[in-house]
Order: sequence, then C-alpha cells, then structure tokens
Amino acid sequence: MQGLLIAGRYRLADSIGSGGMGRVWRAHDEVLHRKVAVKELTAALYVSDSDQAVLLARTRAEARAAARINHSAVVTVHDVLEHDGRPWIVMELIEGHSLADAVKEQGRVEPREAARIGLWVLRALRAAHSAGVLHRDVKPGNVLLGRDGRVLLTDFGIAQIEGDSTITRTGEVVGSVDYLAPERVRGHDPGPASDLWALGATLYTAVEGRSPFRRTSPLSTMQAVVEEDADEPRHSGVLGPVISALLRKEPAQRPSAAEAEQMLAEAAEGRRPHTAQEFVPTQGSGLYANGTGTMSATGYGTTGTSLGHGVTAPAGPGRSMTGQTAVAPASLTPAPARPRRRLRTLALVVAVAAVLGGGAAVAVQEWGGAAEQNTGSAGGASPATSASDSTAPGPEGTIPDSWQTYRDPLGFSLSLPKGWKRTVYGIQGDLKQIDYSPDGGKHFVRIAIDGSPDFATPLQHQQDLEQQIQKLVDYKNVAMKANIYRDRPGALWEYTWTALKKDPPHVAGPRHAIEETYYSRAGIEYALYLSTPAKDWAKTSKEFTWVLQSWQQPNGG
Repeated sequence: MQGLLIAGRYRLADSIGSGGMGRVWRAHDEVLHRKVAVKELTAALYVSDSDQAVLLARTRAEARAAARINHSAVVTVHDVLEHDGRPWIVMELIEGHSLADAVKEQGRVEPREAARIGLWVLRALRAAHSAGVLHRDVKPGNVLLGRDGRVLLTDFGIAQIEGDSTITRTGEVVGSVDYLAPERVRGHDPGPASDLWALGATLYTAVEGRSPFRRTSPLSTMQAVVEEDADEPRHSGVLGPVISALLRKEPAQRPSAAEAEQMLAEAAEGRRPHTAQEFVPTQGSGLYANGTGTMSATGYGTTGTSLGHGVTAPAGPGRSMTGQTAVAPASLTPAPARPRRRLRTLALVVAVAAVLGGGAAVAVQEWGGAAEQNTGSAGGASPATSASDSTAPGPEGTIPDSWQTYRDPLGFSLSLPKGWKRTVYGIQGDLKQIDYSPDGGKHFVRIAIDGSPDFATPLQHQQDLEQQIQKLVDYKNVAMKANIYRDRPGALWEYTWTALKKDPPHVAGPRHAIEETYYSRAGIEYALYLSTPAKDWAKTSKEFTWVLQSWQQPNGG
C-alpha cells in the first residue's frame, strides 16, 4: 500500500503502528503539504457487511468525540473518509512512540516520569469528560510520547458521547480487557471513574513493565479484574499510592479527577501524595466489603474467592484451568493473598457467568466475534474423527504426503492432516492464540504468539507456568529443558494429567501435552503446543515432530 493515494489527497508513506483493529500510516497531505497520520481500519476486511456498518459508525463517533475536545493533550482528528469500502481517519502526526513501545523497549518507566505522563493523560481525560465524552480504551498503546516531550491521548474509536445513541450491541463489552474497569466487566454502564481505573492500570504497566491483571485469555483476565488484587507494585516509588487509589474495585471509592490530578502533580515532583493514602484500604485483619456479596482482606477485591486448577483440554499455551470458585465462609476468615503470575492461557470459559454476572454476550475489541468462528483453510472438509488419520510418514520420517499446509491469516504456516479446523482461541493485544483441531478440541494444536514476552527465556516462562498448574489432577512433569529450536533459544515441556468429565471438551481421562517455546530474532515468543488423550500419545507425539518440522513463523517475526 505504500505510495497509495487516498481520497485523491493523502499519500501513504510507511506504516508506523498496528493493532487488532487497524494500522496507522505516516502520510503526506498533498493539498495542504503537511505530514499527517492516517488510520486504516483493517478490521473491516474480516467482518460481515452489518459489522462494517458498525465499524463505520464507530469511526465517525471517534471523529465526533475528538472534535468535541479542545485540549493540547488530545490528538487532533483532521478528516474521516471512506476508501475501498472501508473507513479511514486522518489525524495529527505525532513524531515519537507510544507508552507501550517505551515500556517494551526500556522494561519500565521511572516513577516520576510515569507520573508526568499520567498527569497529561488525566488532563486530557478531564477535558474529554467535561465535553461529555468517555474514552473507554485508555491503555499504554493509546498514550503517545512525542519527541518534543508532549504527551497525548489518542484513539477515541470506542468513545461514548453523552446524548448519542449507543452503537454497541446489547450486552457487548468493548475495550482492551487488561484495562477494563470491574464495573464494565460486570456489565454496568461506564462513567468517568472507569477511565480513571484504566489510567491506574496504565500507570501500573508503565512502572512495572506488565499489566496488573493480564492472565492467559480475555476471559481469565476479566475474572482477575473483578475478583483479584493486582500484585503490589515493586518499582512504583512515589506513584504507588496513586495507582492503588485508582485501582479501587468500586467506582465510588476512587479519587475524583481533580483529586487524582493533584496526587499525580505531587508524584511528578518526587513527593509522596499524602492524600492518596485516604483511598488505600488499611492492610491487616480488617475486612472490607467489595460489593459483590463476598468479603476480602483488602479493599480491592474478592481475595476470598479462589480458582481451582483442574486443567482441561484445551490446555496449553492456551492451556485452560477450570473456573471452580470457592467463596470464603460466613465466618469471614480472610483468605491469604496469592501471588499472581502471568500465564499464556490457563482459564476456562466456565467462569463466564461468574465474571459477567448473568451470561451477557461478550465482544471485546481485538478479540470478539471472530473468536467463535472456524476460519480454517481446510474449507468445507469434514472434521477428522481422529488426530492420527492418514499419518503414514514419508521417507525417512518426513511429513506425510497426505498432510496439507495451513496458511494462517496471522502469517504463519504449518502442516496438519486434512480436515483440521481453525478457531481463534483469543487475541488480546500482543498475545494471539490460534487452535487447529479435527474433533472440537479432543485433539488439538495451539499456536501462541506473544509480541511482548514477560520472561527473559522460554524456560523461565515454562517454569512459571508450571507453578500455576501444580494442582492439576495427577499432574506429572515428564520433561522440561532448555533447547535450541530453529537456531533460537527455546524450551521443551512435556507433561501429563487427568482431565475431569466437567472439563471441556467433556472427555474425562488421562491426557498428555507437549510444548515447544522459542524467541525469534525479533523478540517475539512463539509457543507450539499439542494436547491429546494419553492413549493416543504414541501416534500424536510423532505428529508433533512433523508440526515442528513444518512450522514457518510470519515474515519479519
């Protein structure tokens, strides 16, 4: 697309950013002879005609929302147009990078600088709220850091404008799940306090180098937002009390925008904001009602609620944990806080009712409707009844001739038996997980791609994951060791456990799993995982070898 002229006026130069919904180009306005940023809504390429109408409505809403806000910390929208049947947005070009990029490059941001950034974001939010606009997607990727020191808030694409009719479906939750406020996950209407929660989560990410509630799937992340406390920040310094105040579970218990601005101003000067302590619950034996019908040892959430760990298939880089909950007894004995570690994907959809409090349909930006669609390249082929059909090896153990190459929309390819179906397990920011299965998940291969790995080595990540699944029924570590895969640092993990009848796909019995994880030269983490009934392991273990032989990562990855 480089060099393409849009609307007879804007000539695209180079791509300067992309995400689950779109791509941003540096461009030249040939009428006014200035540099601009042009946002291409690539999501429109993959949705139905009716959803394209929704995307167009949201794009126009973004332009209206930004136009109502007059503040130097809000990116200016110049134009909205249609090209090639899709909406495009022309915006002010900010030379610099996002806060998400800064965290990825530096590991974390110094607390005083994070407070300065947060202060400008808060000022932008105050201007937006005064204009009747809720942003609803505050996150590090939407905070731009100019080379001139400016801080700007961008992407009002899912903003809600006071007085406008909603353009979301009934029961739909929009936004990036890592930064959704608890009330939004529960299905309540958002308010200014919801944007402040997202700001708190953004500041936590800035100083800690990881988001506070990110788990292994959109669903488990939302459950953590509602039910769990964030790990205490270790690098937040003077900003710590402000983050804690903004991350109160109940909106009414968070500081107002004016109070938060004062706190951030003090933190930016290197002073500890004393007023922030008023919003932070006292730690210790005191119990605080969290508004969900249970009690917890802190004021943030339901530490009296815990997750069981009976892994089911699917269980892999997208490995899933059952969502069994055990509420604290009426004696109100406080439950000890559990350390939270990042997983790739280890939580099951049985938790959805507990998370959403009523089973409302969920469609999350960068994850939603496509997650339930089979879009495999097998076309209309019927699913195979066994993972081992037509798997006679070729000469010298090479990939069977009967297998076919599946070229995934995410850019990778791999070989599998004919008839396997593709399902999007989850796409959450930099973490994307795709399943291929012949029988609805009884046997399956999962590919996890993480553009922002949290661990220094693949082995460290697997060791951390293993700590999370020690309570699996009959869990046994068969092997875990560092290795070299495709000339890159990797790690191989093989384990077994016993699945329960209640666990999807509701096939009880012994299971066997294996995973190869490696980091590419571009710093992207790839995990190739296979899960199967243990009785089929002799055959499927050979298939996994062929999967590894055939795997091709995306170009440039």
